[in-house]
Amino acid sequence: MDLRPTEEQQQLVEAFASLYADAAPPEQVRAAEPLGHLPRLWDRLVATGAVEMAVPDAAGGGGASLLDLALVAEQHGRHVAPAPLIEAQVAARLLSRLPAAESGLGEVLAGQRLVTLAVRPARDGVATLVPAGAVADAAVVLDDDRLVLVAVPEDVRHVINTGGMPLADLDVGGATVLASGPDALAAYATALDEWRVLTSAALVGIARRALEIGVAYVKERHAFGQPIGGFQGVAHRLADRATEVDGAELLAREAAWAAAEDPGRGAELAAMAFGFAADTARDTTYYALHFHGGYGFMLEYDAQLYFRRARAWAGVLGEPREAYRRVADVRYAAVGS
Repeated sequence: MDLRPTEEQQQLVEAFASLYADAAPPEQVRAAEPLGHLPRLWDRLVATGAVEMAVPDAAGGGGASLLDLALVAEQHGRHVAPAPLIEAQVAARLLSRLPAAESGLGEVLAGQRLVTLAVRPARDGVATLVPAGAVADAAVVLDDDRLVLVAVPEDVRHVINTGGMPLADLDVGGATVLASGPDALAAYATALDEWRVLTSAALVGIARRALEIGVAYVKERHAFGQPIGGFQGVAHRLADRATEVDGAELLAREAAWAAAEDPGRGAELAAMAFGFAADTARDTTYYALHFHGGYGFMLEYDAQLYFRRARAWAGVLGEPREAYRRVADVRYAAVGS
């Protein structure tokens, strides 16, 4: 198993890195708050084929692998991009697997309709904290044992959050049923695992860029006549974070690779990657901000952008410990079956 990007994948990474650098610099990320959606960036992503590429060739898409998408997601996180790319890609892939959704898939791939995925099943008829729910046209929601397509009303209320995400709570009443029973549950589980994998890759991007910001700052800031990066209490903590980021990157890419090459471990690795990447992003952004001192909390500094999103992007689904519990559930259920 070689998880290093191929030449073609490296070109993909460079293309999206250039797109994000041009369309989503830090000042634009700030300008997009508090809603956390930059229409100009979203239009660029759609025009580039970022949603279309996620869907298999047979369904009219570009046929990108989950590993391809994970490499793009790393760049998405690295630039804390205010656009619902991951949710839209996962939702499009899910719709492509559902015969009942086939007729509307073309509009989604063409960018005429933004469909997102509710990563939390509905309870009492409401799907809470739906990613991109405040800007999407519709959302795929698991309601009991049914997968339903919920139209987002024009007056939907944005749930304010510290991560600057376009979250919303959606009422599932009157939704269109896409699938039900075991097929619906299995399709949703696959989609949620894909969301975990891509979000873990995005969290790796957040962590790596935050580490770079932190390292650059401790080289510039002086105390007692030398850069603070020369003190062991600073240098060792950042070195530990660098090791963790490398590990999180490897695990996220392995989880993406396993989706196609080792599907028997796909669910376990997806949860493992998500939990470890969430922990790594939290720790790394904490130290990056901490070593800025009081400056780290100022809106003019980029460290706080990464600190807030590292927690919010993962927190939409839950705490990392919940991901580790899922790892155990998947592993031991398989052993006992």
